[in-house]
Amino acid sequence: MQALVNKVWYGSHPAKWFLLPLSLLFWFISSLRRWAFKFGIKQAEVIDVPVVIVGNITAGGSGKTPTVIYLINLLRDQGFKPGVISRGYGVSIDGVKTVIATDKAAEVGDEPAMIVARTQVPMVVGAKRIDAARHLLAEFNVDIIISDDGLQHYALARDIEINILDGLRRYGNQCLIPAGPLREGLWRLNSIDWVLNNGGEVQGSEVAMSLLASTLKPVNPDLNIEWQSQPAIAMAGIGNPQRFFDSLVLQGYTLMESKAFEDHQAFDESELKRLSQQYPLIMTEKDAVKCRDFAQDNWWYLPVNAKLNTDFDTAFLNRLNQVIKDKQGNLHGVR
Repeated sequence: MQALVNKVWYGSHPAKWFLLPLSLLFWFISSLRRWAFKFGIKQAEVIDVPVVIVGNITAGGSGKTPTVIYLINLLRDQGFKPGVISRGYGVSIDGVKTVIATDKAAEVGDEPAMIVARTQVPMVVGAKRIDAARHLLAEFNVDIIISDDGLQHYALARDIEINILDGLRRYGNQCLIPAGPLREGLWRLNSIDWVLNNGGEVQGSEVAMSLLASTLKPVNPDLNIEWQSQPAIAMAGIGNPQRFFDSLVLQGYTLMESKAFEDHQAFDESELKRLSQQYPLIMTEKDAVKCRDFAQDNWWYLPVNAKLNTDFDTAFLNRLNQVIKDKQGNLHGVR
């Protein structure tokens, strides 16, 4: 299914024309929701600490999670105490839930499980991000909230918005869902603070971003072994699996087979064992958090880290400090 969607969104598949009426319906419904907040029919709730949204206007993976981790580390280096909220995609949560390092991806979502496993940051997931933000502030001593995704969640007022762009696929056919990948029209970029271009040629005011791969690590957290160069099988259940496969080849890994799964898909243990019978299995870090409980000794994952230039760091921190000053000057935290 995902392969067909990619052909429609990023290719010239004729199914786009049949889906355009549904895109028009999507535009109408989403516009009503936006207008309700714009004209005061609904009120966005303001939080007393700065809120940074890391999201995108396209569906599918683009590098949001590595960016969230990058910002956590950047803020900690400057003495801030960040916390993270997320919807917890693909899981059913009654109210809100604090994420801990031992939580399974099936309980909190794969991205939250990965973020907490990597950083141990205070994190809360919930269907309503405003409820997650309230809980985060009540339970933890945080002075900045990062929202993993949520550009379109207008019920939560935000101070800084960052859009992550897949620099290779960009905005596809520039149609709204389901005929194209856009959650909102390209006009939305005019109100976003930064567009981070992940891995493509920078255009206009976009900021260059790249993902730097680390060394392979065993999926089984109890193992302490190093990768020995050999042929392998690659798998990925992310928004753009081919990008992961291509990156492995560019890094010199010899792939005997590449297996793409649906984004956020729960894996079948027996299927992965069959894949890795003859060769080691290499996966993304996001996939690895879903496989920890049944990991085999020849399963590996590739950690990646976002890289941004110091100019972005400086501009982001300057903007953040101005937001903090503005909030301190207003009892209700309004900019």
